[in-house]
Amino acid sequence: MGVLMKIGQLADAVGVGVETVRYYERRGLLEPPLRTEAGYRQYGASDVARIEFLLRAKELGFTLAEISELFAATTTDVAAAVRAKLTAVEAQISELAETRCRLRQLIDLCDHGDGSACLQLRLVGS
Repeated sequence: MGVLMKIGQLADAVGVGVETVRYYERRGLLEPPLRTEAGYRQYGASDVARIEFLLRAKELGFTLAEISELFAATTTDVAAAVRAKLTAVEAQISELAETRCRLRQLIDLCDHGDGSACLQLRLVGS
């Protein structure tokens, strides 16, 4: 199995807290670790790789439930999940762009228009 490490060493290796590692175990995102006779958890390189994968997926916006499914997915399934996530992100970007436009309109009203519209957060055309 290679070099084994305790939970604190694993947490340090992947840049998370010990409680995060325990949480991932409780959620089933990590396999139950081997234990020493004294009950200490022991982790290997595969655990490091699994948490690193999990953290990269989180950075890309995947939820822990989605990540759990990705662990068992085929390459085709992962590609489909990534496409779905991209579609969702593009929809969010569109919504945020619309909100930005409306906020800019409101700033213009506040700076140059009807003060009452500004105070009531009313936008022209809404």
